[in-house]
Amino acid sequence: MWQSWRVGFAKRTALGLAGLAAGGLAYAAGYEVRAFRLRRFDVPVLAPGSRPLRVLHISDLHLTPHQSRKIEWVRRLAALDPDVVVNTGDNLAHRAAVPAVLHALEPLLATPGVFVFGSNDYYGPQPKNPVSYLLPVKGTVARPQAPDLPWTELRDAFTDAGWLNLTNSHGKLTVDGRRLAFVGVDDPHLRRDRYPEGTADGDADLTVGVSHAPYLRVLDAMSDDGYRLLLAGHTHGGQLCVPGYGALVTNCDLDPARVKGVSRHPAEGGPGAAWMHVSAGLGTSPYAPARFACAPEATLLTLVEG
Repeated sequence: MWQSWRVGFAKRTALGLAGLAAGGLAYAAGYEVRAFRLRRFDVPVLAPGSRPLRVLHISDLHLTPHQSRKIEWVRRLAALDPDVVVNTGDNLAHRAAVPAVLHALEPLLATPGVFVFGSNDYYGPQPKNPVSYLLPVKGTVARPQAPDLPWTELRDAFTDAGWLNLTNSHGKLTVDGRRLAFVGVDDPHLRRDRYPEGTADGDADLTVGVSHAPYLRVLDAMSDDGYRLLLAGHTHGGQLCVPGYGALVTNCDLDPARVKGVSRHPAEGGPGAAWMHVSAGLGTSPYAPARFACAPEATLLTLVEG
């Protein structure tokens, strides 16, 4: 009798867990991956007495040509009327996706903007074991083959619209009468980053470091050189998170506590620490189209006096 009850209890428990897993997967792949959200943060990074400056941070679209819901959602972001747009890469997930990306971003391309690229602007997505997304990253990955996505076409369209290409370079914009100084790098996840020499412009009203992947070597260099606001994407916010706990992995060497949202760098803070925002991004690889406890997002940062 007792043995029969134990066997029955084990079977019911296994069936219950299997049902929870199936329900969670259905939610993650059927709903949350398309539940786009706008996050808002105030970041006290401007000099005392400065009026606010609005920065729209977009990252990790991973767009394919027929993702019409995502395209239309991104187009509506122009109604926020940002002062400047920062795109931190991984726009593409298909060789024919450049027109879709440009259609999605078209209402924003008249706004001053800057961009860097990520691995999925250069290389098409590849099938992977889903479990590999939950394993720690041991280091950056160099790809010896030539890029197979039309990244030059996307680059030229962005620059023709007036956005600054910050690939391993410095750049400057005047926005709302304020001087903004930028530094950017190519994707550190692919070891394409070549950090440009030179400290931040001390006369600028705002200094900003931009990278696709928030690797510590890049964040440290930018912070040490006096860049007060650091922006990155790549992490997908952990993508598959544990409710009440958060991300298990970051897909880089950043600690999980700072996988998304606003934090300080170095993490311990201090008078010289920069403010940092890591976007959880708007998409996923087509081969892992699920998010759990980590909705896709774009972010409006309102920079205020500190």
